[in-house]
This record gives sequence, structure tokens and C-alpha cells, in this order.
Amino acid sequence: MKARLLAGLLCLTPLSAATHYVTIAGLGGEPDYEQRFTGWAADVEKILKFAPDVRSEVLKGAQATRQNVKQLFSRLAGEAAADDTLVVMLIGHGTFDGDDYKFNLPGPDLTAADLAALADQVPAQRQLVVAMTSASGGGLKALAKPGRIVIAATRSGFEKNATVFARYWIEALRDAAADTDKNGAVSALEAFRYAEAKTARFYESQKRIATEHAVLDDRGKGEGVRAPSPENGYGLVAAAFPVVRLGDAAVAANDPAKRKLFARKEQLEQEVDRLKYQKAAMPTEEYRRKLSALLLELAKTQEELDQ
Repeated sequence: MKARLLAGLLCLTPLSAATHYVTIAGLGGEPDYEQRFTGWAADVEKILKFAPDVRSEVLKGAQATRQNVKQLFSRLAGEAAADDTLVVMLIGHGTFDGDDYKFNLPGPDLTAADLAALADQVPAQRQLVVAMTSASGGGLKALAKPGRIVIAATRSGFEKNATVFARYWIEALRDAAADTDKNGAVSALEAFRYAEAKTARFYESQKRIATEHAVLDDRGKGEGVRAPSPENGYGLVAAAFPVVRLGDAAVAANDPAKRKLFARKEQLEQEVDRLKYQKAAMPTEEYRRKLSALLLELAKTQEELDQ
């Protein structure tokens, strides 16, 4: 059953569909944080400005109110299609009272349940929510849903200090080094690992005890893990979710003549990832045979793309 569910989720990656990005920079509370949060949101705007098939919306500063957020999602509910993708990025402060996570905005805050209900209205079946605030781990259960990847900057609602995860997540969207498999796209899993590693190094370099530990849930369980892997079953869906495409891959994705080939290339890469997660459950020779066949077809597809 789990394998069939994951296979179904991986098929929902039509290259011709649009990706809707919603970036919200919440209340800073003091000038330093206000400048930091709005600056990070502006960085996202610049990164996505020329990306293919992208529709980017940014709310920051005084405009990032609960009412404006609701209006934005209501509009997306009418504009997005089922084959589209939704990426929501929350930048700022969050709080947790033991029951509810709240994203701090000018005026009334937005709870994780509020955000989940708004995202549920959007028909896009593939969704990614990246909550990069303090206490964001407290919203995992409310945001969990099959087909929705949830990343939180903290492992629980009780890590309440200001976070730096957002800085490195955004850096991952423009740094080719984040594309570890060198396929021309930064997946949700690659961006998560890049930002998590950079966050850990930040605390080490500052000789400070880490007060944030990012987690990922791509199984709809409401329970995130810090190290997604085939062993714990997390990370497969996130690996198949391209957040941004880089360089030649972005050009190919926007070229009608190469679009089908590029879609096939991404499909093959996803099949390789899925096979790795199934490795433990099949004979070694069968695994090697299937892997060799996929890699051969992948090489042929890449050769056609390069022509």
C-alpha cells in the first residue's frame, strides 16, 4: 500500500503545469528582524523572477496581514489547477502555547490550522509548506496531509528562539552546490539538507548551542524527521519535488522542443530514487538489473537533451 501511494505521488509532476509560490514575511517586532525578514522575502522574489512556469506572490511588512493572506489563497483557489504545484514559505517569528502554533503577523496571527485550511482550498495536488519560524515544529500535525510536504525549522513548538534556517533555505534556491545529484534542479529534499547542514555549521562557528533543528515530513504523518532516508521511509516524495530549476535545466524546461524529454528525464530520476527506497525488499540481482536499465535509459535521454 505504501509503495503504491508513493508511486502515485511521484506521478504528479507534469512539467507543463504551473508552480504557485506564496512567500510571507511576518512580523519582525523590532527593526533588525523587520529588515531581515523583508530582505529574505525580497531575495525569493529575485530568485523566482525569471523562472519558467512560475507564479510568485510575496506578502511582507504591513501587507502581510491575516486578511491579505486569506484573500491571496482565495484567489489561488480559483486560479490553480489540480496538476499545478503550490509552494508556501513562511519567514518570521512563531509561537506555540502547547496546543497551537501561530505564525506572527501584523494584527491577528495565523495558526497552523488556518494555513492548512487555506492550502486545502487550492486544487494543486502537490504542495510544499516550509515554515521557517521559531516554534514551527508545533504546526506539523495540523499541516500534515498526503501529498503535502511539510518542512519546519524546529523539531517542536518548544524551540522558541529566532531561527536562521530561512537564510540558508533561500541560499539553497540559488546555489548550484545544493543540486547534489547534478540534475539541474534543487529538490525539496536537497534544499532541506543544504539548509539544515548550513544551519548546524552556523551554530558551530558561533560556538553556540543550536536552538533549532529542522525536520521534514513528506508522509503526511505530522511527525518530522531530521535525517530523511530509505531506512526511515522519509524523503522519497521530497526528492521528487523540484523547488527550482537551475541553468540549462531551466532553459530546457521552458523550451517546447525539449519539454517532453526533460519531463522523461525527471521521471527516470524519480524512478531511480524510488528503486533505492525499495532496495531492501528485493533480491540484489533484481535491484542491480533494474537500476542498470534505468541508468541506461537516463543516459540516452540526457544525450538527446544535449543535442
